[in-house]
Amino acid sequence: MMVPAALLLLGALTAVVAPRLLALADWPDREPVVALWVWQCVVAAVLLCCALSMTLSAAEAWVAVRGHVFARAPRAVVEAYAQSTGSPWAATTAVALACGGAWSGAMLVREVVRARTRRRRRRAELLVRAPLLPGEEPRSDRLVVLEGERPDAWWLPGAAPQLVITTAALRRLKGRQLDAVLAHEQGHAQARHDWLLHCSAALANGFPQVPVFAAFRDQMHRLVELAADDVASRRFGRLTIALALVELNEDRGVFGPCPTPQAHVPQRVNRLLTPPDRLTAARRLRLTAAAALVPVVPVLVAFVPGLRALG
Repeated sequence: MMVPAALLLLGALTAVVAPRLLALADWPDREPVVALWVWQCVVAAVLLCCALSMTLSAAEAWVAVRGHVFARAPRAVVEAYAQSTGSPWAATTAVALACGGAWSGAMLVREVVRARTRRRRRRAELLVRAPLLPGEEPRSDRLVVLEGERPDAWWLPGAAPQLVITTAALRRLKGRQLDAVLAHEQGHAQARHDWLLHCSAALANGFPQVPVFAAFRDQMHRLVELAADDVASRRFGRLTIALALVELNEDRGVFGPCPTPQAHVPQRVNRLLTPPDRLTAARRLRLTAAAALVPVVPVLVAFVPGLRALG
């Protein structure tokens, strides 16, 4: 039971320490794409710790499971992992972690189903408000303009993704600002940010008492917007996308003293107007490589008894 317990301890330590280190660092806002990768690696390491602990606990508790897990392993390796066969704590740990894994899968399925339901409902509303002309086929680059007094624009993903924009937004957006908004939304679509948001929401909703999952969800919502801003700014300039954000959100009170659900918008505008220096390519590479090694640590911990037996 030593290795499963060590894996659970490692997962808890990663879940506590990594978010705090990322919160203290000054580079995530400068490199949102790297920060997205680091967060994914941290959460993957936590989940991998739980999965490996569940597998080894089940192998320790039940002979049938052990036979499948160590089917091709040498006898010395099997004996190294079977020091306390039949431990009641091993069975309890395996069942609890298996239930947690099943619950996570159920939450992800629920999140995806809800997102698809919302998408179908919004598409149905679009067909009512902006029907296709006779003979017109849906196109992936179709821009839908809706009558509306509130400036708004959003990307509707799916088999035929569409950028939806209101007439009020068209009146406000000047010059290349509309192109910048389109590039921003296309950045979300090309990077499949919707799947990051689905996964982070599923974990946070499924385990609301686990702080790392709540932080993961909040940071995904923030970082995907920064990453899409950078995509648009590289094509049309930081000032253009900043002005477009101001025009689309000025009437919502986000720039006032009272907090709003879109309180991150002023921070995005300030970041675009006073861009921080990017990290060097070498440092970005080091951070990416270091993050990729985080999920490797639980695998090494799980293999320690087997490697010792072979040695």
